[in-house]
Formats: sequence, C-alpha cells, structure tokens
Amino acid sequence: MEKENINLSVDLGRGLVIENPVMTASGTFGYGPEFGDIVDLDRLGAIIVKGTTLAPRQGNAYPRMAETPSGMLNAVGLQNKGVDYFINHIYPTLDHIKSPIIVNVSGSQPDDYAEVCRRLMPLDRVKAVEINISCPNVKEGGMAFGTTAAGAQAVTDAARRAWDRHLMVKLSPNVTDITEIARAVEAKGADSVSLVNTFLGMAVDVERRRPVLSTITGGLSGPCIRPIAVRMVWQVAKAVGIPVVGLGGIASGRDALEFIMAGASAVEIGTANFVDPAATMRVLDEITGYCRRHGVRNLDELRGII
Repeated sequence: MEKENINLSVDLGRGLVIENPVMTASGTFGYGPEFGDIVDLDRLGAIIVKGTTLAPRQGNAYPRMAETPSGMLNAVGLQNKGVDYFINHIYPTLDHIKSPIIVNVSGSQPDDYAEVCRRLMPLDRVKAVEINISCPNVKEGGMAFGTTAAGAQAVTDAARRAWDRHLMVKLSPNVTDITEIARAVEAKGADSVSLVNTFLGMAVDVERRRPVLSTITGGLSGPCIRPIAVRMVWQVAKAVGIPVVGLGGIASGRDALEFIMAGASAVEIGTANFVDPAATMRVLDEITGYCRRHGVRNLDELRGII
C-alpha cells in the first residue's frame, strides 16, 4: 500500500482539522522555529506553543529541572514574556509555517484566561487554544483549577465566552476521578480535552540532604508515566463525546498507537523532544509504517478499539 493512500487526518471539531495526529506538547518545543533546522514544521499535525500568560512571568528559581528514571521533573513555572509579546514579536515569525498553531493559555484566575483569549482572537493563524487548568487558583489558596469540577468549569466557561474557535482543555492527572473533570469541561463548551499533564513528583539529593528542585515538588513526565496516561485516556474517551488528545511519555510510533487504540484522536509529543529533537518526525513515520504494514488506510480503523 502506498503512503499516499493512508489517511492520517483528524477532525477535532469546530474547524480544527489536522493532517496527521502528531502534535507538539506545550513547553517542550518552544514556539516552533527553534526546531526548524531539525524538524519539517509543515509536516506536524499542529504546533502547540509554550504556555502564555496575561503578564510576563519570570518562572521559578533554579534548579527547576531534574532527570529521573525514565523521565524528568520540571518546575519551570510558566516562564514567558506575556501575551502581548507573543502577539507583537513571536506571532509574526510563525507566518511561514503551514501547520496549525495552537496557543497554550495559563492564568491565576478565570478572567486572566479570558483576557488572553480575547487578545489572541484577531490572530488568524492561531487555530485553537489549549487551556491549562493545572495552574494555581490564587483566589483559592493556590489549589489548581483542574483538581475540582467547579474550578475547571469556571476557567472553561470564561475562555469559551472569549474564544469562538477550537477550545481544547488540558487536564491535570492529579485528581481522584479524571472523567468527572472531563465531563465538567465538556458541559461548559470544550471542543476537546488533552491529557495528561504532568504528575506531581519529588526527588531528594541525599548527599546534600535537600530536595533537588527549588520548589521541592515538580511535574513528572516521560515514559515512566505512559501506562497511567494511557489508562486515563481510555477512561475519558469512554466518558465524553468530544475528541481526546493523548499525551504522556510518548517516544515512538507504537507509544502513540497505544493512545489512539485507547481512544485518542491525536497525540502530543513532549519530553521526547528533549532527548531526540526529531522525535515528532520519527513518531509520524513509525505510525505511517505501522499502517502500511497492517493495511490500515484510516486511523479510524484503530481509534478506540480497546
């Protein structure tokens, strides 16, 4: 079977159609052009740029990243120069990229998310926003929005009112029942959900007798979390009627296909980009190779078969 006969395109709803299921995970791929010498950016299903907030953020003190067995901890703290800087300085550099641009949006209260979305609305090349509800809610003593249905709904509702294109909500795995959160954001107008974000973790430097990270705890990602992420995607895909985007430790085409067979419409590649900057291209080629070997002409033949 010829490669061109394999249909890898995915319709995520509300006008967001991607040519293949391989996207980049926010915070692991910069804004895209940084990888331009290594990756064919036009081949990506979509580029999800690093987290963007209303005001500039300096991020957390160093050290804020640490390697762990089969993964990494990070506590970067959403360092970025703010949405206005993105609009005036970053967005113009993305004009030559054919792949859809998705902006990951973060905030400390629902109004922050809404205002970032309003400012992004005039940017035609931004086809969607991915709402990060793992951020601390300053009005609730720092508890992440995504840990309660009410918090998740408040952010989703605010963003939905300000944004009329595709709205993806990125779910935190640090909850008792992730399907409850997924159904909550679906009810408030989310067009899709992406999961999972990082797990809360911690590492200790026993020689120095202190935590490795300046923030003590951080987000655990990488292959070590993949089996849990696949399980959560499988649960959510059966619980909601909107598309699910899977992520969490994907480093190969086989990894990506696990998520797709568990019900994911598309996937995001994150930590693997730090190990192999061309990981997205390799994953895409391996998915295509699998389809060719097994006579799969459309990913719908595989999606949700578990």
